[in-house]
Amino acid sequence: MTGVGVMWGVAHVRRGGLWLLDLVLPPRCPGCGAIVGTLNSFCPPCWTSLDFLGHSGCESCGIPLEAIDHGTCAGCLARPPRIARTRAAVAYGDIAGSLAIRLKYGRKIALAKAMARYMLPLVGELPADALLVPVPLHRRRIAVRGFNQSLLIAREIGRKRGVRVAPRIIRRIRPTPPLRGMSFTERQKTVAGAFALAAKADIAGRTIVLVDDVLTTGSTAEACAQTLLRGGAARVELLCWSRVVRNPIFVR
Repeated sequence: MTGVGVMWGVAHVRRGGLWLLDLVLPPRCPGCGAIVGTLNSFCPPCWTSLDFLGHSGCESCGIPLEAIDHGTCAGCLARPPRIARTRAAVAYGDIAGSLAIRLKYGRKIALAKAMARYMLPLVGELPADALLVPVPLHRRRIAVRGFNQSLLIAREIGRKRGVRVAPRIIRRIRPTPPLRGMSFTERQKTVAGAFALAAKADIAGRTIVLVDDVLTTGSTAEACAQTLLRGGAARVELLCWSRVVRNPIFVR
């Protein structure tokens, strides 16, 4: 058999194996587990329950805007954030939160691919030397959990977009307690000084895209951005699966 024939045979067997796998283990909705037609896609009820944010909202922080006269919210105009561009795939809610919780605490690591699929269209135009940097966990938390969920998401996005993932550029040098329930000021104090650049981090003049699963007040991401910008990064962006949206901001 020629080399071409062998390759055709291998491809044929592989397609047959995938067909059999789909027959035995059909794709299921990441939200509810219902059988769906495409891997990592949501069923119609879950799809309609999700609030997709897309590219709408403030051009800088991404917060949803209503009654828009211009593209930047008043907060960002008054005090430009360190993070130049923030985008989230969906607003935090029952289904979006369930995916994040099951990924982190239920060890359903395949959900990282579903999240990445809907985050991927939000990646903007990037220079060739841009880096995807997952928001780091402290080594103690990784030892308990076994993985960094943001790294799993970043690797999937990097693979699809051809962007280098650099998980060791920034480190969490001090463990911090869960920020849930803290005020904005308390969160800022808690994460202050918690991050540091790696000794040989090569980020001078680069665009860094931080990757995370859930954005609440943004204190952690801002602390990371501060560390990166002080280390010479030219621009820092943030890409996440979901964000907490309390009330749309009205701009007049």
